Amino acid sequence: MIAFRAVAAPVVLMLLASCANRADLTQPAEPIGDFRLGHNVVLATGTTEGPLSRDATEEELESALRTEIEQRLRRYDGDGLYHIGVRIEAFVLAQPGIPIVLSPRSIMLLAVNIWDNETRERLNDDVIRITAFEGANTGVPFMPSGLVKSREQQLENLSISAAQELEKLLRANEKTWFAPKPGRVRVEFTPGTPLTPEQQATAEAAIDEANDG
Repeated sequence: MIAFRAVAAPVVLMLLASCANRADLTQPAEPIGDFRLGHNVVLATGTTEGPLSRDATEEELESALRTEIEQRLRRYDGDGLYHIGVRIEAFVLAQPGIPIVLSPRSIMLLAVNIWDNETRERLNDDVIRITAFEGANTGVPFMPSGLVKSREQQLENLSISAAQELEKLLRANEKTWFAPKPGRVRVEFTPGTPLTPEQQATAEAAIDEANDG
């Protein structure tokens, strides 16, 4: 089992100024080099549910995060094709608490790997871990989200934040991972094309192997 990490006070204070939303999706997407999303694989098998968390099924976790990644990253249309594999390692959907004295926050911990379709190689040397917070969009300052939001709303906001952090990761590595390659032949890909059982098994094994490294 993965040990659940504590969040330091300065991080929590910074979190209070943030807000998970999709407002930026209404703006034109600035290209991230030659990035274009291929397969979007999200796994939640063996995920650790943190202390005092509301429950969520593997299917709910996977569906929520996969949907937000699709909405955010499917906008990019470079000539490259890159597959993303994400494992949800741990999460907390905060239960109601006492404002200020006990104000639990929702959190999601991810392990991320990115592959180039052309070379079949993983772009990141080591597994990349992302911590996503729900944000402070509770409507009332210092009010625990568990008091004013359903678990479905919490999971949606966490997934929005996680997809935003993933987008930031890609942009931060644009020059290294997604530099346009002269003469590259564009490989067509139909969004929503499901993996075959063999491809799914291969993807899961690759994510497991990479995340254990």
